[in-house]
Amino acid sequence: MMRSLYSGVSGLKVHQTKMDVIGNNIANVNTVGFKSSQVNFSDILYQTTSSASGPNTEARTAGINAKQIGLGASVAAISTTVTVSGGSQRTDNALDIMIEGEQFFIVNNGVQNYFTKAGAFTIDASGLLCNTGGCKVMGWQVDPNDPSKCVHDTVSELRVRSAENTYVPPARTTDIHFIGNIDQKDTQLTNPHGKTTTMSFYDKLGQSYMAVVSIKKVDGEDGAEGNYNVFVTDILDSTGQSIFVKYNEEDGTYGPSAITTFNFGGQDISVDDSMIDPETGKVNLFDDDDNYLGTPVPLKFDAETGKFVSIGEDGEDSGSKWVSLMVGGESDADNPSPFGEIKCDFSSMTMYASSGSSSFAAIRGSLEDGTGAGKPKGTMTGLAVDSAGRIYGSYDNGDKKLLCQIAVASFENPAGLEAAGNSLFLATMNSGEFNGIGEDINTVGGKMTTGVLEMSNVDLSTEFTSIITTQRGFQANSRVITTSDTLLEELINLKR
Repeated sequence: MMRSLYSGVSGLKVHQTKMDVIGNNIANVNTVGFKSSQVNFSDILYQTTSSASGPNTEARTAGINAKQIGLGASVAAISTTVTVSGGSQRTDNALDIMIEGEQFFIVNNGVQNYFTKAGAFTIDASGLLCNTGGCKVMGWQVDPNDPSKCVHDTVSELRVRSAENTYVPPARTTDIHFIGNIDQKDTQLTNPHGKTTTMSFYDKLGQSYMAVVSIKKVDGEDGAEGNYNVFVTDILDSTGQSIFVKYNEEDGTYGPSAITTFNFGGQDISVDDSMIDPETGKVNLFDDDDNYLGTPVPLKFDAETGKFVSIGEDGEDSGSKWVSLMVGGESDADNPSPFGEIKCDFSSMTMYASSGSSSFAAIRGSLEDGTGAGKPKGTMTGLAVDSAGRIYGSYDNGDKKLLCQIAVASFENPAGLEAAGNSLFLATMNSGEFNGIGEDINTVGGKMTTGVLEMSNVDLSTEFTSIITTQRGFQANSRVITTSDTLLEELINLKR
């Protein structure tokens, strides 16, 4: 009789434990990255009142089963459904990341590493990537020998915003290519100053400039021979002022600046007082008869096919495709200059008929691969994370720079992880150890999705059903106790 009382008590205890777990699951139904738990029961050691015996052929008796009385129930396991993914919640925040796979983010509280599915990250005051609980997100740093990759070694904190990441340095323009078509019947090509376009470029400091470039038909020709001249008439800064001119505040006039020369196509051109209007600051590289004061660069096309032949003094025998522009002379220790040589490629231009209209332009960058375009200093304007966890900085000069990479961890038995609160888990002997390096998520079959969070994997329909069965189990065990008490009462009343 006493055994049934204690069995009922054990039943109450295990069902109360199960109710506690269900309550915790439901409480975290909207917790980011939460993994629900479930309780499994097992019966307790049985009391054997009679052992089993086998059949006896001599005595002609049959076998007898053992007689055992159970002693109640116990909690066999409280397992966490780590491998079941929760729902996806769209946030459109670039630093909200969801792992699609069985991998975990690695975070560190300054003492040890934890593992989590909750990818709601932010950046603290020191520029470190961290979670909402203040743990630092761990990953890999950029390879100093190859800025396009990260070194997969021991994980470390990810400093997304730092002094070196806030800006990217400028780069001077080294290559420019001209595109377009020249129609030999275009009357603008016979003007004294020719047909003009602008060629933008950057110096080593990231300052922008524009060279005014003109193409003019060779005097005395009708254009059928395909001979033209190219010349630079001025170079302007970002305000539209000629770099060869300086304003004198004392007398309110313009005069020569510190930069007085440039070289185009091997021809040196110097700008002096006589070429500058003192009242307007306008530079004029033509004489009174509208003749160019420098030496123009020959541009040659095939008169029969209209295809480009050559540019420069060497003529068509050399087949030269480009000429250089150099402002202010070569830079050296005695004469430092932010400028450098710029290769101007004319090989993609043509001389086809186009209703007497010519159209051409200068494009920064090499004709082959677009390199050498140059750029100003860039300031970080945003962050982006790709599917491999690589974090890139976006800059207002159009640059995109790899900053670091988020590493992930995988375990042989994810259910063996120990919950530590705040949607964090600790590695245990049964989950498998973390190797300290982590993994690239793309190499282990997973991926990261940004602007999305993994929500709790609690299934309310399952939890409410478990509440019903747990409640009935608790009620039934309480009835065992009250019924056993009634039987004991009847037994005591026999004395009366």
